[in-house]
Amino acid sequence: MTSPFLVKICGLSTPESLEWAISAGADLVGFVHFARSPRHVSAETAAMLAQSVAGRAKTVVLTVDADDALLDNVVETIRPDYLQLHGREAPGRVAEVRQRWGLPVIKAIGIGTAEDVRAACAYAGAADLLLYDAKPPKDASRPGGLGVAFDWSLLDGTPSPFLLSGGLDPTNVGDAVRRVRPAGVDVSSGVESAPGQKDEARIRAFVKAARMATEEGQR
Repeated sequence: MTSPFLVKICGLSTPESLEWAISAGADLVGFVHFARSPRHVSAETAAMLAQSVAGRAKTVVLTVDADDALLDNVVETIRPDYLQLHGREAPGRVAEVRQRWGLPVIKAIGIGTAEDVRAACAYAGAADLLLYDAKPPKDASRPGGLGVAFDWSLLDGTPSPFLLSGGLDPTNVGDAVRRVRPAGVDVSSGVESAPGQKDEARIRAFVKAARMATEEGQR
């Protein structure tokens, strides 16, 4: 039996956008808790949003190089289903977070070269799921793909499961799923009308395109 394909909509910050994602069929809904992001929400706001999910999807909280005190607050206040580490956390730190807070961990890895893919292998036993994202420019003020895709061919032969992110949107996610065959996809800016402002039509189109490509691959 194959595992279900996962669609994650990240950077949700309002009750409306959360409902759009859930009603469109997202499996994972993500809240960004990182002040420099235009999608940042406070722990209290994320907790309010998470309460309204009511088991209809799994909740994910994204942090960047968070210390123990911040993660304590995230776990106690928001009570997420997953923690997503999107900074420069070493494999040992990822394993520590997973053990200390007893939650499954998604570790984001920036990909720009084949060496980045090889280095990601060190995280295989530390995280529950790896998320391959575009590597940001050296002068970037925050991590993540920043709306830019990377060379998917770098992932050829990469062991599954993993999530794919970085520059995905409704127009290319189908090609990405067919080409890369990830265990799931993750999107944030690709379903927005402006930084931090989710668009209902784009969310629905993204989820539909990802599901259709998955079904084609199973025929």
